[in-house]
Amino acid sequence: MPTDTQLAPPAPARPKKSRNSWRRLLADRWAVAGAGVVAVFLLIALAAPLICAVAGQDPYTYDLDALTEAGVPIGFGGGISTEHWFGVEPVTGRDLFAIVAYGARTSLLVGVGATVVSVFLGVLIGLTAGFYGGWYDRAVSRVIDVLLGFPWLIFVIALGAIVPTGVPKPVLLVAVLAVFGWTSIARIVRSQTLVLKRRTFVVASTAVGAGPWHLLTRQLLPNLTATIIVYATIQIPSMIGAEAALSFLGVGVPPPTPAWGRSIGDAVSWVQTDPMFLVFPGAALFLVTLAFNLLGDGLRDAFDPRTRGLNR
Repeated sequence: MPTDTQLAPPAPARPKKSRNSWRRLLADRWAVAGAGVVAVFLLIALAAPLICAVAGQDPYTYDLDALTEAGVPIGFGGGISTEHWFGVEPVTGRDLFAIVAYGARTSLLVGVGATVVSVFLGVLIGLTAGFYGGWYDRAVSRVIDVLLGFPWLIFVIALGAIVPTGVPKPVLLVAVLAVFGWTSIARIVRSQTLVLKRRTFVVASTAVGAGPWHLLTRQLLPNLTATIIVYATIQIPSMIGAEAALSFLGVGVPPPTPAWGRSIGDAVSWVQTDPMFLVFPGAALFLVTLAFNLLGDGLRDAFDPRTRGLNR
């Protein structure tokens, strides 16, 4: 006797439209440029120890000889030289190039990690809520409303003060940002699931006896893939910015672990005497968030059927 999977008609395959979407994405020069910048920063984050070894520096070595007695870097541009490519950090003399390179690891780890966890939770909850409906859907909707109105920043600051020091701060940041970040993607997935489950191919699968697992994984989820990818790409810069803001406020990763947000926060008090201390971490944060936004916009324009024809 045929199984549910054999009886259920597969979701409509559209390889030609998918190829056209990728061609539209590759034709978008800004999206391609954004992808290139993202790739460069990912490479820097992965190869930070090797890159800093080539430069002969690391982010934890103090070079007090590069500072004046007041703790101000000696020389042009905050101590820029053949030895210190971006200059040095005031007071400590740590190499700023190494701090920016290793800081990419912290920002991308927290940003990408929080996005992956939040998207997983949002897709799981939104997909099941839209599919099953009833009391479960109503409960999910109320939880989303509460979390969207919750002052998460104050909560994180308070949490940072009471959490034991033994808890790794990057893991804590990923967990907190994911808990408050899944609500938007859950709403999007839920609304699209409500529409998709009324489509002919899903109704036909249900009529021939396909089970919930088959409908969720083989019928609905494949048709949400493009939306999920686009949203995740747009969500990453928001998470990176949130990590930078928390580090700026002093509740992010603790020193001496390099972090762009904390470097920017420390640089504010030195901007009059050493503006380059603010420029390099700020430029890195700006470039990576801009690149992810450009890539996300390109993916949305290429894969969203409502925008496919707008830039022709």
